[in-house]
Amino acid sequence: MKHKIIKYILVLLVVFLTSKLQAQQDPQFTHYMYNMSVVNPAYATDNADVINFGGLYRAQWVGIKGAPTTQSFFAHKPLSKRVEVGISVVHDEIGDVVKENNIFADFAYVLPLGETTKLSFGIKAGVTLFVTNFNGFVLTDPLPDPAFQNNISQAFPNFGAGTYLFGSNYYLGFSTPNLMTSRHIETINGHQGSGVESVHFFMTGGYVFTFNGNDNLKLKPAFMAKGVEGAPVSLDLTTNVLINNKLELGAGYRLDDSVSGLASFYVTPTLRIGYSYDYTLTNLGNYNSGSHEIFVLFDLDLNKLSSSGKGYDKSPRFF
Repeated sequence: MKHKIIKYILVLLVVFLTSKLQAQQDPQFTHYMYNMSVVNPAYATDNADVINFGGLYRAQWVGIKGAPTTQSFFAHKPLSKRVEVGISVVHDEIGDVVKENNIFADFAYVLPLGETTKLSFGIKAGVTLFVTNFNGFVLTDPLPDPAFQNNISQAFPNFGAGTYLFGSNYYLGFSTPNLMTSRHIETINGHQGSGVESVHFFMTGGYVFTFNGNDNLKLKPAFMAKGVEGAPVSLDLTTNVLINNKLELGAGYRLDDSVSGLASFYVTPTLRIGYSYDYTLTNLGNYNSGSHEIFVLFDLDLNKLSSSGKGYDKSPRFF
């Protein structure tokens, strides 16, 4: 079994590192480990009779006019021992000019590889809605590109795929959430301009360490690598410490970009809230006061709502 897992990891690394990497990055998340459904349709929790909900809001580079903001929402649930389904929505906005919504239905099929080890394959299908509004947009160029003088409203289908290897205390995933490449701007008044939705590649992983059998103190390192052609690989390294299965504190580093502080708290066994702050390390840091991110996770136990009266009994959601 260990040889199969090692082989799987090596294959993913080779595929990721030898793939061509392409231009503008998808929205980024500091709490990527708790927003996994958006990144990877194969993400599975294996929690029967529990519907997992999650929402996240990110304000990027606060203080810069027109800086990006991102909101995401997901919900998913196992239908059987091998099938999980869900929905995921991402709204990305740059000022009042560019808005993009990705709305997907997710499907994952889970294969048991051992007593606790499982491998899932996922697909997502949905629609991308892309809108621009240049009304009132002031251009300093005396001969502005006509492409910025016309509003755009387009909808096009999109698909994604991924794999997810996981156990009770670790996970490793590889995914491409948006497989379709679509042009948002075509030739306008004889001028050629284009805005292309490129294929992005994500590799994610995490592990939970317990210190000397102390179940009240856990170390949770995680990483996310993201690549797109024409841009360097983006690498996030994060370490969280979970205390008494209630309070989590952590720190993160985004390669050549920023450092982060993270915190979250279990308000109840089924409700969790969290916050992170990113401090920009590049020259862009001179013009913004950092990035803020908040998230909410909620688990709805259908057994607790039924007449069986079993109540809620599960370990905390590590990822």
